[in-house]
Formats: sequence, structure tokens, C-alpha cells
Amino acid sequence: MHSRSERDGGSVPMIGRVWPVRSWLRRLGPPAAAGAIAAAAALACLGMTPRSLRAQQDGLVVRQLEFKGNESLAPELLAASIATTNSGWFARTAPFRWFGLGERRYFSEVDFQRDVLRLEVLYKQSGFPDVEVDTLVQRTPEDIYLTFVIVEGEPVRVDSFVVNWLDSVPADVREDATVDLPLREGDVFNRIVMQAAADTITRRLRDHGYPSADVLVSYRSRTEERLAAVTLDAQAGTHAVIGNVQVEGEARVDSSVVVSLMRARPGREFSQTDLFTSQRNLYNSELFRLASVNIDTMRFVPGADSVPLIVQVTELPPRRATAGAGYGTNDCFRASAGMMFRNFLGEGRILDISSRLSKIGIGEPLNWGLENSVVCDALAEDSIGSRLVNYNVTAAVRRPAFLSANNTLIFSTYAERRSEFKVYRRQEVGASVGITRETPNRRLPVALTYTLSYGRTEASPFSFCAFFNTCLPADVEFRSRRRRLATISATGTIPRANNPLDPTRGYVATGEITVASRFIGSSSVLQFTRLVGDYAWYRPLARDVVFSWRLRGGVMFSPVRLEGSEFAFVPPEERFYGGGPNDVRGYQRNELGPVVYVVTRRYLEESVKDPNGALGVDSVRVAATGGNTLAVGNVELRFPSPVFKERMRLAAFVDVGGVWERGATDVLIRMTPGAGIRVATPLGPARFDIAYNPSRLAPGAFYIAEPDGTLTPDPSREGFQLDRRSRFTLHFAVGQPF
Repeated sequence: MHSRSERDGGSVPMIGRVWPVRSWLRRLGPPAAAGAIAAAAALACLGMTPRSLRAQQDGLVVRQLEFKGNESLAPELLAASIATTNSGWFARTAPFRWFGLGERRYFSEVDFQRDVLRLEVLYKQSGFPDVEVDTLVQRTPEDIYLTFVIVEGEPVRVDSFVVNWLDSVPADVREDATVDLPLREGDVFNRIVMQAAADTITRRLRDHGYPSADVLVSYRSRTEERLAAVTLDAQAGTHAVIGNVQVEGEARVDSSVVVSLMRARPGREFSQTDLFTSQRNLYNSELFRLASVNIDTMRFVPGADSVPLIVQVTELPPRRATAGAGYGTNDCFRASAGMMFRNFLGEGRILDISSRLSKIGIGEPLNWGLENSVVCDALAEDSIGSRLVNYNVTAAVRRPAFLSANNTLIFSTYAERRSEFKVYRRQEVGASVGITRETPNRRLPVALTYTLSYGRTEASPFSFCAFFNTCLPADVEFRSRRRRLATISATGTIPRANNPLDPTRGYVATGEITVASRFIGSSSVLQFTRLVGDYAWYRPLARDVVFSWRLRGGVMFSPVRLEGSEFAFVPPEERFYGGGPNDVRGYQRNELGPVVYVVTRRYLEESVKDPNGALGVDSVRVAATGGNTLAVGNVELRFPSPVFKERMRLAAFVDVGGVWERGATDVLIRMTPGAGIRVATPLGPARFDIAYNPSRLAPGAFYIAEPDGTLTPDPSREGFQLDRRSRFTLHFAVGQPF
């Protein structure tokens, strides 16, 4: 069969079906033909000769590779099953290809003809015995455009699907082994899926203590009737437990530590999944470079009631040093260094010493004047957190397999100075002890931590004046003295998303509770309860189109009321703040929620107001005071970009949320729509978002900063609101917002 088509002025014959090969296969008969096709496909997958490589290098560039008529099999599957590949997007798209951009793939006549056989084999294995594959080829002197035209034909369907010989296993095991199999009556008779059903039963039986389980597959296909009968004969074998565990390759780490890290331990019911989990635990311990956990086939006797295991490990070096440097919008330049000591004092302990510096270039003693440069000018207004270099020095000892292979005990001591943009700076020393538990089957990581610290928080004096009636510098200093803070925190996570960096399906739910009380060692002034919950949901609507939403909320309670204040006292570093690249994106970081406004007495006396009598935007300092209640909702649609589809995606979003102090002001919920760009990187998607926000900042108290540092309320401007500099807010970050 031949046809002709034209593109770019070129006209060539079509490469059609390989009729001599097909006729020869039909003369062989069905069994021999199937074997011949499989052999031909296997031979076609072998490496190419130097002559064929030269033919590709000197041949035509593949500018198009399409499939038509493939209603049952995805084009990605078809493309992966053939040797001919499409050129890169740049190499296929004008005007980029005119400049020689993109990866070019070359056409091979031999591979292309074999691809017809490959597709036919795939379709016949997938239940379409009468499939026909034709090709359309359009050539120019330098390029070639390829289309596979597929006529699938009527499929063979399964009219009988039976699983035999499972009467010897308990009813619950039998039900678990056969539920939701990938093949069932009425489905297309796909031999690949049929084998997958057999493998599924085998794996499930082996996870329930039957190490010798196997499933034999048989079928009877009535091609003329388009029907097939499938029978799976299961052989469960003998139920067994884990026997002796032999460890090989250990040097510094004791073999008992290796066994304690494993889920598959002597006496436990045999489970194939436990072997994989044990191997993962060994890797996660950071003690071993290589680890494998398998059945010891040299000592295993089929039919025995115990299964010996062999564990082979290669240890990592006893020490590891790390160092790094970077830049962040709210950190200016930053640097880190660390040292890890493996098997510290035996029993698999890990000693991890780490240090971190940030605000380098703008904070003392490493102030290089960068707050006046384009690099770090965003921090010029942060007189609280950016005046001093932030640091953290931590020494942590981890004990894996504490009481269980799923538990890790962590003890750490630290000294740090940290800050929140334009809100507070906290300096403290402390220690913590915690235990984390992660069960591999349920994938529910939980952690319980007790922390005792001693330090002070330097916050905006406007926060103390607005909410705690502390406006004099001496009173603010008293409220900011060093105090003891003791907390117990519990966190839990349900990670059900398919990708932690760029999820497209599933959900992630997290919850956290933190309690500070004098009964566990905290100062009587620092007592509170903090509850936070977060739920994010992802679902693909079409190929590469993802719809997602998130709900996040939090509340705080405190029994402490400072003298002269009607509100409960919660430390500034524990309060909720809103706005930023991962929150309500129509606001800059910490702009959403309660704020206060301050101007200097000198400005009021010397500056000239505009004709409307309003204060200039640049003359008023805005300070976030935070709140004890938080509610945020996000909805986002991510879809492919019309250009650079392999690397870039677009997004449209709507963010809704608010932060408020219960009983202090009205609840202000803001909604900001926007759009963004996502570019794939090895660290996750780099994103650029722009959000529209028509609202002013929240109304707040107005203060005049006196020369001696005292804050004087201005009752004439009660409920003052400041216009934002622009209705559009820009954010740049790495990673999805949720």
C-alpha cells in the first residue's frame, strides 16, 4: 500500500506495511508467528552497528512523530515501545530550530520498519489480534515527518476469570490476595495485564507469610468469538516466619545494630514487603552506602516453616563534612557548615554538628553595606531582624531503632539567633529530646518533642504598645527580658501525594499541637497552647493539568494576661502571621493581618502633607503584630505552557485568608487572584507569581515615635489605613506553594 503527501513543497512515497514479512508470519501459523514476532522485536532492540549509526548521523532529522487511531493505548506507551524517537521541542519548533537549538534525533529506515512490528506485537499482546499499522511519511531534503496510523480492530475480551487453589489459606488472606486485581471479566484480554494479575497475587501471598507462593497462568483464546478464558492456579506453599539472620560486610557497626534496624526480624511472619522496608531502614540510618536484604537461598528449604535471611552491607565512612553558601530574599547571603560522626559511641548513633549564618552583608558584625544595594535592599526596612547576623549552632545525637525499628530518638542542644521579617528577633540557648515514629505500611510519621530554652525576644515596640499596653521603653525592656520557655509539641503527617516536590495526585494532611506550661518548666509569663492544621489536595483533570487546593488554620490560647492589657499574652515568635509566597500571595511577607502604623514626631513637625492631607506612603512605618487566629484557603490550576512544554507550566490561583486577634478587631478576610509560571529545576519547580490585591492594609492603631523612644497613641487617626504601593504583588520562590 502506498500513498503520497506533501509538506514544505516536498513529495515522497509513503513507507507502508511490511507485506512480505506479514505474509511469511501468517504462513507460520499463530504459535510460531508469535514466537517469530517476539524474536524479531528482541533482535530489533539490540545495539546498532556502526554503519547504522553513521546512517542516522548523515540522515534526516525527525521533526514530527505522531500516532493516530490509538484509542486504547496511550501515545506515551507507544512512543516508549519503538526505536524511532522525536527530536526535542526546540529542534521541532520554528524559529528555534533555524538557529540549530534543541536535540536532534535522526531517522533510521531499518528501525522505522521494525517499529511497525513492535507496535503490532504490543497491540496483539494487549488483546487486539487484528490490529493494522500503517505509516505516513513526509520528507524534505533535511527533515522527515512521521505518523503511525493504527486501526485497532475489535478486541478479545475476558468472559471467564478464575483463581484456583487458595482454599488452603485463611479467608482474610484469600480475600486480600484477590481483591481489586488489574484484570477481571469483561476487560480486554491483555496478556501483560494478565501476568500482572498473577504477579499481584504472588506478591500478596508472600506478604502474608508464604515465601514459596507462585501463580501459574493459563488461558484459552477463542479469537473468532473474540473471547478468552483465563485461569490462575495459585500455589501458596507453607506458611513461614523469619529464621536466622546472617549479616555480612559490617566492620564498625555491630551486627546486632543491623538487625535492630530491620523490620524483618527473627520470629516475625515472613513478608516480602518487610524485606524491602528493612533495606530502606538500613539506608535511612545513614550508616551504610549499600544494603541488601534477601532470602538466603543457599540455606532456604522450600516447604520449611522458617526462612533464613542474608543481609549484606557496605558501611559509609565514619565522618562526613559539609559546607554550603546561598542567597535568600529574606536572608541576604547565608552560609552553613556541618560535621557528621557515624556510629558515635556505638549502637548506630549519629552525632550531627551543624552551623548556619544568615543576614550576611547587612547584619553586624558582617555588615558590608548591602542593605543599600539592589541585592539586599528588600531588608533595608527590617530594623528588628536584620541589624545582627542570625546564627544557629546545633549538636544532635540520633539513636535509630529505639525500642523499635520504626522509632528514632533525638537529643540536641543548640544556640541560635533567629528573626522574622520586621516582627521580632529571638536569641536563646536550649536543649530538646524527641522521638519520631514512622510505620512503613501506614506511612504516618509522628513526632513528640520536649524543648527547654532560655532566651529573650526583641519585638517591635509597636506590638507591645498595641496589644499589651506597654508603650514606654523601660516597660518594653521588662517584657522582653530573658525567660525560660518549656514546650511539648506533637506533630503528625499523612503523606499521600505522589511527589513531595511537585505533587499531581493525592493529598497531604498535617497537624501540630504545642503546649507551654509552668507545670513542665516554663516561665509563668510564657504559657500557651497552639493548634495548627493543614490539608492539601491534588487531582489531575487532564494530561499535565492539575487542580489543587489547600486549607490551613490555627488557633492559640493563653491563660496569661499582662497588667493593663485586655488580651491574653502570647510571645511574638509564637503568634500567627500572614502573607507571602506560600500564603495569601496578594500580600508581601507578614503584611496580612493586624498591623500598627508609626511616624516620627520630627516628620509630623517638619514635613509637608500632600493636598489631600494624607501621609506619604514612604513616611509611615508598618509593623505586623500578628494574631492568635489564622485561616487560609488556596485554589490553584496548573497547566502546560504553550511553549517549552517539557520544562515550563503556567498557573492560575485564588488565595483567601486572614489573621486576627480574637476580640480585638473585626475579622478581615482578603481574596487575591493571580497567575504564575513554573520552571522545572533539579531542586523542584522555580516559580514566579504575580497577584492582584485591590485592598488597603488592615486598619490599625497609629503611633507617634517620640525622640526618647516613647510611643504616643494618636486618637485622631484611630483606625488608620495605608494604601499599598501597588495593587500587584510579585513573588519568586522554589517549590510549589503547597
